[in-house]
Formats: sequence, C-alpha cells, structure tokens
Amino acid sequence: MGDTGLRKRREDEKSVQSQEPKTTTLQKELGLISGICIIVGTIIGSGIFISPKSVLSNTEAVGPCLIMWAVCGVLAMLGALCFAELGTMITKSGGEYPYLMEAYGPVPAYLFSWVSLMVMKPSSFAIISLSFSEYVCTPFYVGCKPPGIVVKCLAAAAILFITMVNSLSVRLGSYVQNIFTAAKLVIVAIIIISGLVLLAQGNTKNFDNSFEGAQLSVGAISLAFYNGLWAYDGWNQLNYITEELRNPYRNLPLAIIIGIPLVTVCYILINVSYFTVMTATELLQSQAVAVTFGDRVLYPASWVVPLFVAFSTIGAANGSCFTAGRLIYVAGREGHMLKVLSYISVKRLTPAPAIIFHGIIATIYIIPGDINSLVNYFSFAAWLFYGLTILGLIVMRFTRKELERPIKVPIVIPVLVTFISVFLILAPIISKPAWEYLYCVLFILSGLIFYFLFVHYKFGWAQKISKPITMYLQMLMEVVPPEEDPE
Repeated sequence: MGDTGLRKRREDEKSVQSQEPKTTTLQKELGLISGICIIVGTIIGSGIFISPKSVLSNTEAVGPCLIMWAVCGVLAMLGALCFAELGTMITKSGGEYPYLMEAYGPVPAYLFSWVSLMVMKPSSFAIISLSFSEYVCTPFYVGCKPPGIVVKCLAAAAILFITMVNSLSVRLGSYVQNIFTAAKLVIVAIIIISGLVLLAQGNTKNFDNSFEGAQLSVGAISLAFYNGLWAYDGWNQLNYITEELRNPYRNLPLAIIIGIPLVTVCYILINVSYFTVMTATELLQSQAVAVTFGDRVLYPASWVVPLFVAFSTIGAANGSCFTAGRLIYVAGREGHMLKVLSYISVKRLTPAPAIIFHGIIATIYIIPGDINSLVNYFSFAAWLFYGLTILGLIVMRFTRKELERPIKVPIVIPVLVTFISVFLILAPIISKPAWEYLYCVLFILSGLIFYFLFVHYKFGWAQKISKPITMYLQMLMEVVPPEEDPE
C-alpha cells in the first residue's frame, strides 16, 4: 500500500508539472487601460509642469504659443498613427528597431539601438529621476538649493526602485505606471479646473491682443516646434511593448487614438490656466511655472503641486524604463547586443537583464548631474530615426506588399510626417550651428565600428570573452533564452 501511494503521489506531481507553462517568453499582461496609461504617463512628465516657457520664448505671444501646443499634438498623433500601422504589421517589441530592420536591414537598426541604448534612453531616464529628486529634496532645504550629492543619491535610489519593480513583474510595473498616471492626472485636473474657474471669474486680460509681438521667422517657429515636440516625446512608447499587449490589433491603435488627444487637450488647457494668473513676461521669468501657479492660486495648499509633480516624474521614469528594457531585449535577441540581454527570468518572465543593464547605464549618467545639453543635441538624432522609420513605412508599401496591414493610414500622412522630420532635423542646425551636432553624428557613425567587429564578422576572441560572462550571469540571475521568437 505504501509503494502504491508513493507511486500515485509521484504521478500526481508529474501531472501538475505537465500543466505548468513550459515556454519562457514575454507574457501578454497589458490591456487597453494599461496601454493608455503608458502613453499618457510617459508623455506627461515634468516638462509641462516646470518649463512650458521654452515654446513661449520662441513665439513671444500667447496666441501662437497655444496654437503651437495644438499643432505639436496633431503631429504627435500623425506620427503615432504611422507607428500604429507599423506595430500591427510587425508585431514585435522594440519600437523603431524591428521596423528599421524590416525596411532597411541590420545596419540602420543597429545604429538606432546603439544611440538609443547608450545615450538617448538612459540619459532621459537619468534626467527624469534627477527632476524627481530635486522636487522631493527642495522642501527639506528651505531658502537654499539642495546639496548635489543628496539629489544624486536620491535619484540613484529612484532608478534602483524602478529597475527592481520592472524586473520583478510585468504586471507590477504596469500597476505602478497606472497609479502614478492617475496621480499626475489629479494634479493636471487641479490646475485645469482652477484655471477654468479663474476664466469664468473674468481673468482674461492676458488673452487680450494675444498675437501682438509674435515672431514669425522660420528659425523661431522651428525652435518652438522642437521644444513643443520634446514635451510630447513618448508618443511612440507603446510600440516598444507590442508583444506584451493583449489583442494589439485593437488595443494599440485605440490606446493611441485615446491617449494622445487626451494629452494634447491637457497641455492646451494647462497653458491656458497658467496664462490666467501670469503674463507672458512673468511666465518666462518663472523657474517652475506650476509651482508659481500653485503659490498664487492654491495657497495655503500649494505644497500639493510639488508633491504631485514628483509623482508625475517618477511615473514618467517608470514608463521610460518599462519600454527601454524591451528595446534592449529585442536588440539582444537579434544579436546586436550581448546575448544575455535577450534572456528572460525563469521565475518572473520579465526581460530582467535588459532592464538591469538600462538601470546601470542611467545611474552612470547621474554622476555628472547636468546632462540636459547632451540630450538636447541628441534630440535631432531621435527625429532622424523617427523620420527614417516613417520613411520605412512608405518603402514597405512597395517592397513588402505581402505583409498583412490591419491598420492602413493614408499615404499622405507618412509623407507629411517624413517631410516634417527632415525640417526638424535640419532647422536647429541651420538656425544655431554648433560643434556638438557634428560630435553627435560622429558618435552615431562610431557604432559602425562595433557593428563590424562584434556583429558582422564576430571575431573569435570576442566570443571567447563573452561566453563565460554570459554563463555566469545566466546562473546568477536565473535567466534563460526565450524559447521561441514571436510570430
């Protein structure tokens, strides 16, 4: 009887094990609401609360400033619709990376991953974390600037927390994103409702003669566009996680169609609210526009503004980490980065090595502290790849006719966005030439050296070094290669 019972128990254990999922692939954990929250949460960061004056400084009038915010929202929407066609045609995570791979081959895709992974994504993550840290530290140092070491340590702790959350669970990362998106929408609603109440009370004097003194030069308009679109950056983030989106054919375009117009309306109404209590000159002189607004309108509850701006920035940092980890994962899967970066946690089913790598690079960027100028000079590189990607959509209309297109935008939209991308790439260089743009181009091209050494020719000595490192990291982190590529 004892042997029979033992045999039966072993058979039960085997049947339970056979029912467990055997594939180690990314799981489809994200629905429509999570998709909208990722778009809204990633776009609305600290920018709209701290420095909308960058658009105003180039238009120099209230009317053109508000129009510019609307036009930038329309352009972000058009770009996102192009990405919706790409995302439902090529259902792979990694944003621009798989689209550039399909349209042009491995070299442009590698250069995109090189620039994004080494500079654009981690430096953006670092700056958002530093903004969060400054807002949290400021109340504890009344009347003086917080010590740099304190700000940097707290920013590093924020990066560590976000990296840990996203490495542990896809669902936990999306829950954190949803919570902080809700928090930032609360402060957006407070500012907008306060502004509308002030408007209803007759505070409209700053809107009189709203086009007086406006600049109409091409250079000023292009720089206003550039600064406005920087605030909208993140409109393409959902394409980085297509493989984890439930029913992407439906939820990807729906999240874009709902999320980006929502952000556009919020941006316009927030700016209207600012102008109900500040003149254009006062807004330009303010260091933190949302804080100035809070001090004038919400006193004695003005502390609410910096608190919720901190929530907003940490939410934007979480969204940035969530999506950038997927880009690194896909680049590793294609052999364009260390293979271990494409591995998935056995227990958590998350691309943990890719997320941890991203967190480490972002922490390194915190050390200098002030890297805003670096990111500004690489912004034109971002639009270079946006333009190339959307041009790739046009190219694939002729070269990849066999691909199924559940969403097909009118050809005039990608053509228009491509022309605007060219304008945005050239305008800042022509209006204000600087050596840094040349350095940026040289850095992009330097990626070709690594491509030919480690990817194209795959020198034996590089393989001998990387294999033991990969094996050690695999055992340490309990990660394995994905068992099958997504269809």
